[in-house]
Amino acid sequence: MTMQRRSFLTLSAVGAAGVGMSLLGTGHAGATANAGAPTQRFAVGVRQYAWSRGSRRWTTYVYYPATGTPGGSPVTSAPSPRASSRCASSCTASAAVRSSPWRSSAPWPRPASSSPPPHFAGLSGQDVYNGNQSKDVSEVITRTLALNTAGDPLAGHVNTALGVGASGHSMGGMTTRGLLTSWPDARITAAIPMSCVDMGDPSPAVRAKVLFTHGDRDGTCPISSARQAYRELPAAKAFLTFRGAGHSDYFGDSRTVSTFVDWMRWSLYSDTAARDRLRADATSSTTTWESALR
Repeated sequence: MTMQRRSFLTLSAVGAAGVGMSLLGTGHAGATANAGAPTQRFAVGVRQYAWSRGSRRWTTYVYYPATGTPGGSPVTSAPSPRASSRCASSCTASAAVRSSPWRSSAPWPRPASSSPPPHFAGLSGQDVYNGNQSKDVSEVITRTLALNTAGDPLAGHVNTALGVGASGHSMGGMTTRGLLTSWPDARITAAIPMSCVDMGDPSPAVRAKVLFTHGDRDGTCPISSARQAYRELPAAKAFLTFRGAGHSDYFGDSRTVSTFVDWMRWSLYSDTAARDRLRADATSSTTTWESALR
């Protein structure tokens, strides 16, 4: 049964395979934030790291809140604000196989704190199916969290107590699902697999809030497989369907962005105001929202 679940996505499918840590901005003005959720937007800095797991090597671009005016492109090695305070939660975001980290992160909001998407050269679908990609992502999480106590400019800026969020599209969505199933990472407390397929039975080692995002005319990753994965999960969970949309047609849609921010703010910071606006932010004439949040 597991192999049947994993047979939907061919190796030629365009997919995702990056990771990013993101501390999310305010989303809506006047929102009530809990557990130290950010109440302002930041400029974004970026630092580059060469990391590896055994013989597997990759480049990771860590995005983080920086001094300066919010908006615009990330600035390399920009200084981080409030040097003595922690200002980053952890949230992984998976990106397209043939994309740069900047292009592949287009569907998601710009990070407002430390955020590491790695760029994996030569990725194949087999790396996703055999667990290598999920294991690589776990290693990136480990190394990024370790920056908080290392001799690094980001030391003291990563809030390691909030848990980790994971997200990705297509093969990145499958990589995210792998971290919740066959290759579990118990540090993950929030996940948003986008246009993914089922990757096995949920692991009891992971207690994450999971939001699925999918187009119902996806010819690459059948929505029926993602729906199966959704049914198998306990609450808290939600499924946002874009009716009439294909594999990536909903990229940049305001509902994609708004629900992403809401989900991560609620899951990482216990921001109940973000949770309570999820249905409204997801609803339109071309979307269907389903959830079990409690």
